[in-house]
Amino acid sequence: MTKRELPKHVYRQRNGIYFQRRGWPSRKFKSEFGTPEFWKEYADILSGRAEPKRVNIRNFSALIRDYRKSPRYRRLKPRTALDYDKYLDFFLSIMADANPANMKRKDVIRLRDSNAEKPYFANYSLRVLRVVMEHCVDLGWRDSNPAKGVSEIKAEKQEREPWPHEFLQAYRDACPLGARERLVMELCVGTGQRIGDVLEMRWSDIQEGGFVIRQSKTGKELWVPILPDLQVALDAAPRNSIFLLTNERATNRWSYRGASQAVRKVREAIGALKYDIHSWRYNAACELVEAGCSDDLVASVTGQSPAMVLHYTKKVRQRVRASEAQKRRIEKNR
Repeated sequence: MTKRELPKHVYRQRNGIYFQRRGWPSRKFKSEFGTPEFWKEYADILSGRAEPKRVNIRNFSALIRDYRKSPRYRRLKPRTALDYDKYLDFFLSIMADANPANMKRKDVIRLRDSNAEKPYFANYSLRVLRVVMEHCVDLGWRDSNPAKGVSEIKAEKQEREPWPHEFLQAYRDACPLGARERLVMELCVGTGQRIGDVLEMRWSDIQEGGFVIRQSKTGKELWVPILPDLQVALDAAPRNSIFLLTNERATNRWSYRGASQAVRKVREAIGALKYDIHSWRYNAACELVEAGCSDDLVASVTGQSPAMVLHYTKKVRQRVRASEAQKRRIEKNR
C-alpha cells in the first residue's frame, strides 16, 4: 500500500493507520483499510460525527484557564483576584475562541478604545490583558506581549476626599446604632483600615481596648485603640457570628459587594454619592493630622507608608499649615 492509495490526511504508521491533520487530534483507525467500516470511520471523522472533534487548544479560553491555575494568579490577594475575574470573564465573552498568538498591538488598542467612554474599565482591562498576554509568552505561544507599552486612556482624575463632617453626621442620623451600615462606617473611620481588612475583623481581634490587625495588603501587624464613637457602635452591635460584620444569615462575613451596595443606598439617600467607603480611610488620616499628629503617628494607626500618609492628607495638611502660618502672621503684626 502506497501513500497515493491512502485518502487525504491518512497515513500508515508502524502500529496502524492514522488520521492526521493540522489542528485536529491524531486518530487511529479501528477498521482495516479498504473495508466499508473503514470508509464510514473516515467519513465520520471528516463530518465531525466521530470523537474527538476538531479542537483548537490555543485560544483565549485555554489561555485564561491556564492562567487561573498559575502561581501568577494564585499569588493575587483575594480582592484583587475578584477584580481580575471580572475582566477575564469579559475577555472570554468577546474572544474565547480567538487565538492569542494572532493578537496584534492594533487589536489591543482597538479593545482599549472600544471602552473609551469608561476610562477606568478600559484601563483596568488593559492592565489585566497585559498580564494575561505575558502568561501567553511564558507558555511559548508567542514571542512578544502586544499589550506591553500600550498607554492607558488619560482621564481627568478626581482626587478622593474625606467625608465632610456634615455628611458623616447625616450618615449617622440615617443609620441607627446596631445596623451594619453604621458599624462598618464607625470601623472604617475609627480604625483607619481598608474596607477589606474591616470586613475580616472578628470579635476575638479586640484585645486590651484595641483591635489587633494584620493588614492583608501589606502584612503589617497593628494594634489600634478603640475610639469612643466606635465603642458605642460595638456595644450596640449583635454578636451572631465570629465576625463583627456578617451576612444576612450570620453564616459568614459581610461580602464587599453587599457592604458596598448597602452603603451606596445610604449615600444616595443623604446626597453623598461623591464620597465612598474608601474615603473613610481618608477621614481617619486627616483627623489625625488635624489633631497635630506627625506622619509617624498617623502611620501607627493606618499602617500607611510615609508617601501614602502624605497623599491622603495633603489637602488638610495644607489647610493646617496655612492656618498656622496666618496665625503667626497676625501675631507678628500686633
